This record gives sequence, structure tokens and C-alpha cells, in this order.
Amino acid sequence: MLRRDLLATIPAALLLAGAGNAVLPGDASAQNAAPAANGPTPFDGNTVRSMARDLAGKPFAAPDSNLPRALTDLTYDQYRDIRFDPQRAFWRDGNLPFQMQLFHRGFLYRQRVEMFEVAEGKANRILYSPDLFSYQNLPRPDAADLGFAGFRLHAPINRPDYFDEVCAFLGASYFRAVGKDQIYGLSARGLAIKTAEPSGEEFPFFRSFFVEKPRPGVNSITVWALLDSVSAAASFRFTIRPGADTVFDVESTVFPRVDVAAAGIAPLTSMFWFAANDRIGVDDYRPAVHDNDGLLMLSGRGEQIWRPLHNPQDLQVSVFGDVNPRGFGLMQRKRAFTNYDDLEARYERRPSLWIEPIGDWGEGAVQLVEIPTNTEIHDNIVAFWRPKEPLRAKGEYGFVYRMHWLPQAPGIPEVAHITDTRAGAGPDNTRLFVVDAAGPVLDRLPADAQPQLEISASKGEIRNPVAQRNTETGGWRISFQLAPGGERLVELRALLKLNDRPLTESWIYRWTAG
Repeated sequence: MLRRDLLATIPAALLLAGAGNAVLPGDASAQNAAPAANGPTPFDGNTVRSMARDLAGKPFAAPDSNLPRALTDLTYDQYRDIRFDPQRAFWRDGNLPFQMQLFHRGFLYRQRVEMFEVAEGKANRILYSPDLFSYQNLPRPDAADLGFAGFRLHAPINRPDYFDEVCAFLGASYFRAVGKDQIYGLSARGLAIKTAEPSGEEFPFFRSFFVEKPRPGVNSITVWALLDSVSAAASFRFTIRPGADTVFDVESTVFPRVDVAAAGIAPLTSMFWFAANDRIGVDDYRPAVHDNDGLLMLSGRGEQIWRPLHNPQDLQVSVFGDVNPRGFGLMQRKRAFTNYDDLEARYERRPSLWIEPIGDWGEGAVQLVEIPTNTEIHDNIVAFWRPKEPLRAKGEYGFVYRMHWLPQAPGIPEVAHITDTRAGAGPDNTRLFVVDAAGPVLDRLPADAQPQLEISASKGEIRNPVAQRNTETGGWRISFQLAPGGERLVELRALLKLNDRPLTESWIYRWTAG
């Protein structure tokens, strides 16, 4: 794990600025622990939702972040030295399809998170013990009930005889997952509030997790989570199915304490430093450095949109209005090692994440936030759905969606994908853009076909637009020059059509003066 991989679960802004049957994880202890004095707690599919509703009706209380000084003063490397003992993993000896390990509190992860195992309709609180961890050269903590910082799940997704780490929930409401042959990259969150707002962002957090004991032969596991924040409480049910594409079915219900005008639903957080479309001020041996290179959207009216990511000089917010979106997500389209030439980071193996809304999400917008960065250790990209109407105090708002952690979302087969966006200096103080597209729909075009190029700019002037067949890739290439004049920001849009039928997804780009 790289340093950035650990820190990515805590946003750059933060870097700058109980009851139930008690069990201990382990081979036999998790299976046969004696009940606590007050007995097990009944649990069903409505338990966490009821807890969130009750929590929202009470004044907000900050989470327990008290820790011994020895744990708060840990360095990054010292925190990494605290490792859960894999021999004590939940369900390790039960011949079950999942195992669970827990994260110790300390370093940046000071907030206490309550952990429960759910089995046979009962919630069993998991007790902390220093015996669950190895501490390398660090002093072993006293046997106080410190609680945990989060958890991770393991399952055999790459080979049948080894339990790979599939997902991790750690830090605020952040979590990450991978599919087969992937390594961690972008993160998701339970809920975003006031992202990029002048008043400052509010970071909801998971107070507790309820993890259902897996069933033999069933390749899914259910996790319930209780989220809290100053402005709202919420419940989540994650049904997790690992595989070549790892899928989370998410059922969430938000209970606002106050009116929330700037809510972010299904928020995604990623890193984009530079690529062929944006290398201003970069002196690096690698061709590109990013976890994801574009925002993909499928609108409610069926338009597929590709928005390459950008590392601006000033914070930028882009808003894509829609009604009942069919999907959106951050993609990593470049999948060759030579696209990055990084033997350590292996960006070609980072997942894409596609959000598939289920049901009626109404009117709102996909919002993209791009924050300046000069390093790869900070996540600087955020995308989410923002409802048009505020979430009203004392209301109840349900959002159901499916998360696909995968190499690439297929999109609709009727249009070709944008495969490359390049930019550089053009003649007469212009910027030259070269955009490549490829896909079966272009492969099938007759040799004499003449697609129409639709291209526009919100300001400035488009010069010398050209669409031509790319004989090297079998696709088509769009090129043009932008003369921005004195403008500092220009919105660009282009696509290829044939007889008014889109051949490519719509390419949208925001150029800003460097």
C-alpha cells in the first residue's frame, strides 16, 4: 500500500484543516462467545433505518475521538505496523465465502466505530482486544475498550485458494473496493454535504457497522451502516458481490436534521494530476498520473457524455443538469502499462466506478469538482448527484443504486467511446485539441462515409475543425483549434453524427487559462 493509498480515505481538507451480545473475532471465539449480561440485541432489515430516524430527532453529538497520546502521535509508518492478526479473522475456519478483519484506531483514524456481527436475527457487539493485533516495535496498548476504526472484507476473487482484500471501510464515510485483478484506487462515500461550498464542507461519518455473517456457498454479504453528521443522519444497506466486477447494491435513507440544500448522493472521490490533455507545469517521467481520467454520464434522455478530467489552477465546479439519470461514474479508460510506466503505482489496474440509479431520482444534476493539486498523494476530484430540491428537515429521502467497481462501464453500444484527449499549443496563440474515438459503430462505417462533426464553444472561436478516419486505430479523429481571445474559461463540446444519429458519445471539456 502506497502512502497515498492510505491517505486517500481522508480528504485533503481534513488533512489541512452499543449494546448487544459481545464477541471476540477469532477461530472459535467468534462462534462460541458467551452472551453479554444484557443479552443479544434483536436485529432485522429495519433496525438501522429506525436507529437513523431516532438519531436525526436528537441534537448532534460528536463521535468519540479520545485516544491515548501514543496512538494519536503515530506516524504513517508506525500506524501501518499495527496489523490485524489474520489468524483471528472472522469466519476464517468456518468454510465460508468471506472473512473480515478490523482496523485499529490511531494516526488519522481516531474516531471510534462500533462493530457488530449479525447472525440469526441478533446483533452481537464485537469487543476490542489488543490481542487481535500485532504491533511490531510499538508498545502494546492497555486492554481498554478502544473500539475500532473500520473493517475490511476478504474473498477469493483472483484464485480459489486465497482470500483477497475486496473492500475496506475506513475514515469518515469513505470506502473502497476492487474487482478481479484490480488494486485500490478511487473511493466512494456514504453522503457528501456542502462540497465546494463557500461555507466549507461537512463530512458525515459512519458511527457503526452491522456485518451479516456470510452463508455457505452464497457469494454476497450484507453490511448495514449508521451514518451521522451535523446536518443529517442516514442508514445504509450494502449488499456486496465480489467478482470480475465487484457490485454493491445500496439502499440508503437520509433523515435531515436541518434543510440540506447541498447534498451529494453517491459521491465519488478520486485523483487526477496530469495526462496528455493537461501537463502544464509538470516535470515527470511518466506519461500520465491519475486514478481516473474522465467522468462518464448516461442522461435520462439517453445521451452518453464523456468529460475528461482536468487539474485546474483554481477550484472548478461543473454542473450537468438532468432528470432521472441512467448512470454516472469516474472511469479509468487507459489500461496499458505504457500509459503510465509506473511499476509501483500501477495506475492501469485502478478500478472505474459506475453508479446505476434505481428508481426515480427526479430532477437534479451530476456535479464534478476539480481541485488543483501538484502531487499524486491527494484526492482532488469529486463527483456526485445533487437533487434540485433541498432535503428538508424532518423528512425522509430514499436513494437506491448499484455501484459497479470494474475496468470500464460499457455504456450504450450504439455510440463509440472517446479514447484519447490531447491538447497543446496551436498557431497564433490558439490551443490545439486532438480527440480520438473508437468502437464497433465506427468500424462498420462504409469506406465512403462522411460523418458530420458538431462542435461548439461557449466563448472564443473554433478554428480549422477536422474529422478524419484514423487508419492506425480504425476509429476517427477530431481536431480543432480554440482561440480563446481574452477568455479565462471556455466550455467545449463535440461529437460525430451520421444522418442526425450520434456515432460517438458527446465529448465535453472545460478549458481554463493556465
